[in-house]
Amino acid sequence: MSQSPKKPLAVLQKAVNKKVSVRLKSEYEYRGRMSNIDPYMNVLLLDAEEYLSGSLHSNFGKVVIRGNNVLYIKIDKDF
Repeated sequence: MSQSPKKPLAVLQKAVNKKVSVRLKSEYEYRGRMSNIDPYMNVLLLDAEEYLSGSLHSNFGKVVIRGNNVLYIKIDKDF
């Protein structure tokens, strides 16, 4: 059974208000609730936490991540 290909932006737009992990090219990772995403893949996270090398580095309330810094976005399926 074949599936039709999914567009990454459409998948991410359906994940608004879900928990995500955003890995940056700089090896930082941000985890929080994705409040918004635009066609350039700029991401707005609420209740964001910053991780470096897998350990918690900082807590933030709101973080805007520019799309050209993003390595990947992982949607947390548990939420």
